[in-house]
Amino acid sequence: MTVPTILIVDDDELSVRMLETQLGEAGFAPVAAFSGAEALDIMERRQIDLVISDLVMHEMDGLELIEQIGKRHKGIPVVVVTANGSVESAVEAMRRGAYDYLEKPINPDMLRITTQHALDYHHIVRENEQIKGLLGEPFTFQSIVTVNPSMKEMLRLAAKVAAVRQTTIAIYGESGSGKEVLARAIHFAGKGLPTNFVAVNCAAIPEHLLESELFGHVRGAFTGADRDREGKFSLARGGTLLLDEIGDMPLPLQAKLLRVLQERVFEKIGSNAPLPADCRVIVATNRNLAEWVSAGRFREDLYHRINIFPLTIPPLRNRKDDIPLLCEHVLDHLRQHLGKALPGISPKAMEAMLNYHWPGNVRELRNCLERAAILTDGEPIRPAHLGIDPAGSTGAAHGGNVGDSVTYTLTVPGETLSLDTLTKRILAITLERCNGNKSKASQMLKIGRKAFYRP
Repeated sequence: MTVPTILIVDDDELSVRMLETQLGEAGFAPVAAFSGAEALDIMERRQIDLVISDLVMHEMDGLELIEQIGKRHKGIPVVVVTANGSVESAVEAMRRGAYDYLEKPINPDMLRITTQHALDYHHIVRENEQIKGLLGEPFTFQSIVTVNPSMKEMLRLAAKVAAVRQTTIAIYGESGSGKEVLARAIHFAGKGLPTNFVAVNCAAIPEHLLESELFGHVRGAFTGADRDREGKFSLARGGTLLLDEIGDMPLPLQAKLLRVLQERVFEKIGSNAPLPADCRVIVATNRNLAEWVSAGRFREDLYHRINIFPLTIPPLRNRKDDIPLLCEHVLDHLRQHLGKALPGISPKAMEAMLNYHWPGNVRELRNCLERAAILTDGEPIRPAHLGIDPAGSTGAAHGGNVGDSVTYTLTVPGETLSLDTLTKRILAITLERCNGNKSKASQMLKIGRKAFYRP
């Protein structure tokens, strides 16, 4: 086990020697510096785990030293030593970044306890920062690879607004374009933790349950409410709440959401007690909300409230210059995930990908490459591995289009035959044809997206 190195800074030699002795007896490795400048020089040359500094020194005093350490060696804790009765100066030192203070004459037990507490606390802080960095790495702006000018400009705007937690952000983009990835990047850029990013798909939750899902409820609020329940606004406290598919939110609930965004408070169902809505709200949709407002399907006042800072992700077909870069990025991930060499993509396969329309956007590209990576065996990916139709739509195993007609082949066991069973099979086949794109499938069948979320 490595012995922590403690840097003692004081221009009084007797005080330094006393601290050296006490720290050595407590099991630490003391290093002496007789001025702030000497202390900073030592810290440039060797690893220091903690600094114990007197406040009153010639040339550079303790307060200035704390500020210099904060700028040059962020993360190294500082404990200050102050004369008996000079608590005000110690408080000022802690305001500037010191972890704690010791009063003269220094009690050896207090010195040992305070030193160990400072080391333990900052060790935990460093570990948490490392964990946060590892968990957040896939969702940073740096993880969104692009060379496209429109995409770069959108990311620049997103980085600007990430620092303003109270501003509602609206992300527009087709299904599979990466709306949630962008929302998470904004969350982490705003120093959010992995645990307080909360996403809700407004189209996937039945209308009568969505209000409880968002705001929570108290016991007895309605039939079946046998206990208090926290809603997503509570779970996202201090972080980010993503309301995905906001265009599918029922109109009555839109009015309640508008009040929350305006007043920054909400109430659980069955309670009149206001609770603070202490989170950033990001909404996402693949709808044209302006058109939905005109059609009376979305509240105009809510539209203006959420559209304060709109961000639009270009579809992949409009930024094909990103396809080679995205392919390499995905293949790097698949090499680790699948444990395969994956030499790359053949020129003909890349040509096919560049000519393809990508209705499912980046999600479809990622799925396409994963399929190809599984099929290939030590050779570059060829067009046959991709499974995409050069004409612009993916092939379907369970049906096909011939001219203006559409063919479905439905096979179900006789004992389960029913209209409901056939409906579910048609939904599943159509969704597979559309490569998982629920918006495209719902348009093909001329039904609402919610049909694809039925149990």
